[in-house]
Amino acid sequence: MKIVLLHYASPPVVGGVETVLARQALLLTHAGHQVSILAGRGATWDARIPVETLPRIDSRHPEVLKVKASLDQGVIPPEFEALVQQIERDLKRSLAGVDAVIAHNVASLHKNLALTVALYNLSQQPGAFKLILWHHDLAWTAPRYLPELHPGWPWDLLRQAWPGARQVTVSYARLKELAELMGLPEDQVTVVPAGLDLDEFLGLHPRTVTLLEALQLHAAGPLLLAPVRVTRRKNLELAIASLAELREKMPHAQLIITGPPGAHNPSNLDYLASLQAQRSRLGLEGCVHLLAEFLPDGLPEECVADFYRIADALLLPSREEGFGIPMLEAGLSRLPIFCSRLDALHALAGEWATYFSPDDSPRQVAALIAGRLEKDPAFRLRVQIRQAYTWQAVYETRIAPLLENHENGNT
Repeated sequence: MKIVLLHYASPPVVGGVETVLARQALLLTHAGHQVSILAGRGATWDARIPVETLPRIDSRHPEVLKVKASLDQGVIPPEFEALVQQIERDLKRSLAGVDAVIAHNVASLHKNLALTVALYNLSQQPGAFKLILWHHDLAWTAPRYLPELHPGWPWDLLRQAWPGARQVTVSYARLKELAELMGLPEDQVTVVPAGLDLDEFLGLHPRTVTLLEALQLHAAGPLLLAPVRVTRRKNLELAIASLAELREKMPHAQLIITGPPGAHNPSNLDYLASLQAQRSRLGLEGCVHLLAEFLPDGLPEECVADFYRIADALLLPSREEGFGIPMLEAGLSRLPIFCSRLDALHALAGEWATYFSPDDSPRQVAALIAGRLEKDPAFRLRVQIRQAYTWQAVYETRIAPLLENHENGNT
């Protein structure tokens, strides 16, 4: 589809809506759509996404501010209609041949009512583009704006459901406000929340990002981290078997074992093969990730801390440890620790870790993990954000279906 994102301003202008608009533009472009941005202020910040500026659609253009000062008093000034016609001509030229327009806040705020009217007029013409009205803020439900709003046209356009347009809000709270304001059934409004770029927010190394994408680790919950070499004393078969049991209660649980086979014992290659066979036998392909299969020489040092940032818990089922550096790393990363009851590990973590015997059954270990994490609201929130509020998840579950339905005429 040929899609235009419309707002008063675009990056590099800084703002919450501008940030959302930029992220949507990137996601839509990545999905194969032809995307451009139409704004009053801004500049092209990605060569794939042209930004066209029409100064009069800015909320801060002098003509717009002059008209707004009169409108805020309930008076439609003589120059309002001329401004509407000028913006309408500009929009018509810029939107020629466009399949869909996603307009952010234009139909819900009074920052530029001439733009609101012009967009409404164009959207009602025969053969017009599909219109998605994306509401972050609602002027008519915000007490601070009410003195500037007045009954009748053009202010009523901000509280009416425009014929043929799809209504989108950024939260369920906004949905309820909008549905009541416009007299719409709630099922005629779509909620599409803002998202978070997990890789960017956590400052992940590009090599880590590549691994995350290849392994689909964002969908895990919990993601258990075993940052150890593949040697028999690490007792990794217990970790794998425990994951199989854990998935009975927490079906999205995954395990990542970061290290390569130990470098000083040739039999460690046989041990790796036995772990791979165990994974296959338990049906855990795609759930137990042995990074030795991707990085035979081990995880690069610059990526180690990344896995502590994305993991939900440390799992260390070793039969022997002389010290236990992962305990320190997990502590600084605020990860819950599940580990063998060994003197060296207990000396580091004391009462802050959850201990088990390396000879405990996988069911016992899984019960300890589930019992601890299910009571942890921070863990539950982390998983919810990772699974539902990354930008990629928002696009796949909300934006892509919205565009498909709207393209098919289901408004």
